[in-house]
Amino acid sequence: MFVITSMPVGGAETLLVNMMRKMDPSVIRPEVVCLKEPGPLGETIADQFPVHSGLLSKKWDLRVLPRLATLMHRQRADVVVTVGAGDKMFWGRLAAHLAGVPVIMSALHSTGWPDGVGRLNRYLTGITDGFIGVADSHGEFLNEFEGFPESKVHVIRNGVDCQRFVASDADRASVREELGLGSDTPLIGLVAALRSEKNHSMLVRTAAALRSRHPDAHWVIVGDGPERATIEDLAETLGVADRIHMLGTRHDTPRLVAALDVFTLSSLNEASPVSILEALACEVPVVATDVGSIKESILPGKTGWLVPSQDLDAMVDRVDQLLSDSAMRRQMGKAGRDLVIRTGSLDSMVDGYTRLATLLYDQKVSRPVAALAATKSASA
Repeated sequence: MFVITSMPVGGAETLLVNMMRKMDPSVIRPEVVCLKEPGPLGETIADQFPVHSGLLSKKWDLRVLPRLATLMHRQRADVVVTVGAGDKMFWGRLAAHLAGVPVIMSALHSTGWPDGVGRLNRYLTGITDGFIGVADSHGEFLNEFEGFPESKVHVIRNGVDCQRFVASDADRASVREELGLGSDTPLIGLVAALRSEKNHSMLVRTAAALRSRHPDAHWVIVGDGPERATIEDLAETLGVADRIHMLGTRHDTPRLVAALDVFTLSSLNEASPVSILEALACEVPVVATDVGSIKESILPGKTGWLVPSQDLDAMVDRVDQLLSDSAMRRQMGKAGRDLVIRTGSLDSMVDGYTRLATLLYDQKVSRPVAALAATKSASA
C-alpha cells in the first residue's frame, strides 16, 4: 500500500504510477491510499489498481487513524510505503503499526527536503523499517539532518521509462501545430504541479525578460494546482499571457516534453525531480535552480545549467544562451539521455523497490516463523 495525500499530475505522483505499472504482479500487488481525493492520476489508474480515498476530511481529523488501520487490516497489507512528508507520513505509519503491518517504510521523493519531515514524524522512527532517499546526497541528508539511522536509510534513484521518453521530430511538429505555432517556434517548458514551492512565477518573469531577445519564443506550463490563478494573473500583468500556454493536466507528457527546446525548473526545494530526468531522456537540455540533488542530474555545461535559487538574472541568461545555440542544445541533449540511461531508468527503480520490500518482509516475517517452527520441533 502506497499512502499519499492525493494524486494530481505531479512528479512524485507520476513516478508512483509508472512504477506500479512496471511491478511484477506475481511478486507485488500495489494499492494506493489517497488520504483526500484521488485526483486526476488516481482516477486514471482506478481500473488498474485498487485506489482508496476520502479518509481525511481536515488536517486534524483524528478519525483518519482508525479508518486507515481498519483498511490496512482488511486488505491484509504486507508493506506500507508513505510517499512524501507531512500528514500521510505520520498517519500512514502510525496506522500501519496499529494494524500490525509487517513492513513500514517512508519514501521521500520530493517533499521533506530541505524542509524537513518535522518533529512528530521523527517520533515514529522506531516503528519505521526503512527511509527511502532518491539520490546519494539525499540519503546523506536523511541520515545527517533528519537523524534517521544509517542502517534504515536506503537510496533508490528516481527512474523514467526511456522507451516512452524519447526525442521525436514528429512530436515537435504536432505540439506546435496544436498550439497554433510555426514549426520553428522556440518552445520552453515546465512540467510540475502548480504549487508555491515550484516557484512558477520565476518562469513567468523569465519569459517576460526574454521577450525582447527572443520575440518569437513561447512557453508551456503543464500541470494544475492551487497557484494557477496567481500564475495567470502574473503573466497578464507582465504582458506575456499570449506567450505562455497553460495546458493543465495532461496525459501525453512524453509528447509534450519531446517538443521542447529547453526545459526549465525554478523550484525552491526538490529532492530528485523526475521531470528533469524525463526531459533529459527526450534529449532536451535543462536550466534549473541548484536545489536538492538536482546537481546529480544537471551537470553544468554537459546536460544543462544550474542557477542559484531565485536568481532571475542567471535563469534568463542561461535560457537565452541555450535558445541562441542549437549546437549546444543538441550536444547537451544527447549527453543528458546517455546519463539517464546509465543511472536513472525506471526498471532499476522498480527493481530497487521490489528488492527492498521483499528483503525487509523476509526479515520481519520469515525469521520469526522459522524460529517458531524450530521451537515446536525442539519441544516435540
